[in-house]
Amino acid sequence: MTETAVIAVSRNDERRLDKLASAATDSLDDDGQAIVLHVFDGTEYDDLTERLNLPTGGADASDELARRHSVASDVAERLDADGVDVSVRGAVGTESDAILDVADDVGADLVVIGGRKRSPSGKALFGSTAQTVLLEADCPVTFVKEDRKALA
Repeated sequence: MTETAVIAVSRNDERRLDKLASAATDSLDDDGQAIVLHVFDGTEYDDLTERLNLPTGGADASDELARRHSVASDVAERLDADGVDVSVRGAVGTESDAILDVADDVGADLVVIGGRKRSPSGKALFGSTAQTVLLEADCPVTFVKEDRKALA
């Protein structure tokens, strides 16, 4: 089973909060730990810390921003309600790099990540965070796809 799971979330995950939380809960040991991770790009981080009048720099500021982020806090609340030991972390940078770095830092046994179907040309033009994490993570990765019915 799994001792530590990193659940990477973004604002695009609002429609799959339950699925992301369930994917982690179903895999975690009874005494397992979940880390909900939200990655901010540099511009978003700067804008939010300025708007919220938070000190910049260091993990504390990005962690505080992540705790205030609705998707991250909603997933954490669902996990907590299921009795999972959960924490929320933030990171600044490229999504795939930050997810892989945090997974390495905490010794994750599992990464849970959401995504949507994209054409091969879309992946080539814009890249795919999920694809990079799937191919480069040192642990298993669970991909939670977008519910197409929820989009209608």
